[in-house]
Amino acid sequence: MKILFASKNKHKLAEISHIFQLAGLNHIELDSVVHDDRITDIPEEFDTIEENAAAKAGYIYNITQDNVFADDTGLEIEALDGRPGAFAARYAGENCSFQDNVNKVLFELEGITNRKACFRTVICLIMNGEQHLFEGRVDGEITSGQSGGEGFGYDPVFKPVGSELTFAEMPADQKNQISHRALAMQKMIAFLKGR
Repeated sequence: MKILFASKNKHKLAEISHIFQLAGLNHIELDSVVHDDRITDIPEEFDTIEENAAAKAGYIYNITQDNVFADDTGLEIEALDGRPGAFAARYAGENCSFQDNVNKVLFELEGITNRKACFRTVICLIMNGEQHLFEGRVDGEITSGQSGGEGFGYDPVFKPVGSELTFAEMPADQKNQISHRALAMQKMIAFLKGR
């Protein structure tokens, strides 16, 4: 069975490939749209991660007619009224870097003691034309500074509940068992194993 991953983000592809390997899904060929010239900008225009995941998967499915899944992730910070939310990847503006986004969050949280946050990932799988949604959530806090060189995005400033390490300080094996994306993937993988 072949499944496309609807993302051109090489960091996400590496992380998801690793999760597939850990799950032993050897009968599934995971491919991405990185080299498909028909696919340019994958839409990410909505206010919720559920809508963004569904839009991305639907866009790729309409072009390829292949089984496909897409994910969208939001970082919801309590003291910022849930921001950046679905706009996590472009919080500091269009074409911003991971570091720009992290800097903006740290700036906005300066002097604020409530650092509670959660990462949420929603995966939309379109298989044989049917849509299925899977969600993963990790609660934690935003640290006052950056630590670690692993991962990407907000990983250097997000410390999950019960951990002394940020996501960026964790080895991939550890993060890919407990992260929001991993939890959503585990739900999708359980679904795929039941097919």
